[in-house]
Amino acid sequence: MAKGKLIWHIACDESGIDGQVYYGFGSLWMKYQRRGDFARIIRNLREKHRYENEIKWQRAHQKNNIAFYKELADVFFKHAWLAFHCIVIRKGLVDKSFHDGDYDLAMRKHFTTLISSKIKAVKKAHPDQQSEFRVEVDPLPSRYDKAGEAFHTIANNILKQELGGDALIQTVVTKDSKDSQQIQLADFLLGAVMSAFQGKVTSDRKRDMANHIASYLGWDSLQHDTWNHERKFNIWYFHDVRRER
Repeated sequence: MAKGKLIWHIACDESGIDGQVYYGFGSLWMKYQRRGDFARIIRNLREKHRYENEIKWQRAHQKNNIAFYKELADVFFKHAWLAFHCIVIRKGLVDKSFHDGDYDLAMRKHFTTLISSKIKAVKKAHPDQQSEFRVEVDPLPSRYDKAGEAFHTIANNILKQELGGDALIQTVVTKDSKDSQQIQLADFLLGAVMSAFQGKVTSDRKRDMANHIASYLGWDSLQHDTWNHERKFNIWYFHDVRRER
């Protein structure tokens, strides 16, 4: 019997694009039919803690929010059908000669590389199953107004060249994070990772929150990267062997 189509929902956010030492992109993954379950879980968590604000890493250290955000991390790791994948780049190691001398183009390429590479990994894990991917993304940090459309076209071309078949990414929707709790959770998890890499956390509460997430991975902090086959929580960091260990 032929398997039904596997449809994935991918929610994306960015961090550090405002001149920080590192910049990165994060993506929250779930099967499309789990969106209702996700909405119910977040709604119940909000009601339990009486939390009404947008979910953001920048709010995680506020005293009245700590219990909510710690349980939010617990919920993420409790549910096997949720996954987080991110890419972290040290801006000073980006060779602009490979990107027409343009950091803007480099960032868009890195975002495209993250999503297309992870989609290829899913296809390899499910080679006999028809798949479709639907992406929603906080407005991409670019002076190019049609960055989302360009990502959609380029990523699909990459995937078709390497995997063949029809276009895998069916839709790319640019959405304000205020209107997407999936993007908000991606912001929270990416913010925790980026705070560890940036090394600028002055709040003990933020450091404790990031370390709470790291404890699920058996780490003492989130300033690490993972094997590329890690499914649940994946940190992809570009090491420049010319300058770094």
